[in-house]
Amino acid sequence: MNRLLIVRHGQTEWNIAGRIQGSSDIDLDETGKAQAAEAAPELAAYEPTRIISSDLRRAVDTARPVADITGVEVELDKRLRERAYGPWEGLTHHEIADRFPEDHRRWRSQEPLQHPDIETWAELHRRTSEAVRDIVESDVEGTAIVVCHGGSARQIIGGILDWEQGPTSSLSGMDNAHWADLRQMRSGKWRLYGYNLGVPDPSTIGQSLLAKGQQAGR
Repeated sequence: MNRLLIVRHGQTEWNIAGRIQGSSDIDLDETGKAQAAEAAPELAAYEPTRIISSDLRRAVDTARPVADITGVEVELDKRLRERAYGPWEGLTHHEIADRFPEDHRRWRSQEPLQHPDIETWAELHRRTSEAVRDIVESDVEGTAIVVCHGGSARQIIGGILDWEQGPTSSLSGMDNAHWADLRQMRSGKWRLYGYNLGVPDPSTIGQSLLAKGQQAGR
């Protein structure tokens, strides 16, 4: 593979409620289904030769409309799942701050979390990198569409570009049903050609509840 499109899944009810999803298997809501359908023709235009998805339903159901257009089968890989947040899953940011104040403080300041049931960024980076290495080194040529999640997408992109955790964490989380375009150069190096690409007007980027809550002056 010499081109990767890293796609974040469509919207879910938990996205709107500001609840941490992690490894919980949450369905797309009606808006998310519409986002997936709207993005599908644009993604299909890249003429993918492979479509690989996290095995969680919100990712699979984002990948399926592209598969329906292209005729390319969706392959599932659980290594592309979102970061596992253990006891935080299903909770809002306010609830996490109330129940886990010290780890919430560390999270907001981008310090390592200490809860043993929450996957570390290093662990997430390692498993997503393994999955992507298998994709890139496969015998199939062309473009691969990889459908995953906000956190796993950032780790995949940082891994492909050989970034340390600091620069990787500086990326914003992609909006729902948006994607990044990575291409391999003749030198073997990868470059980022586009980030948070999508169908809606660019002025809508970063307007999700989670994204707005992370921005200063909100």
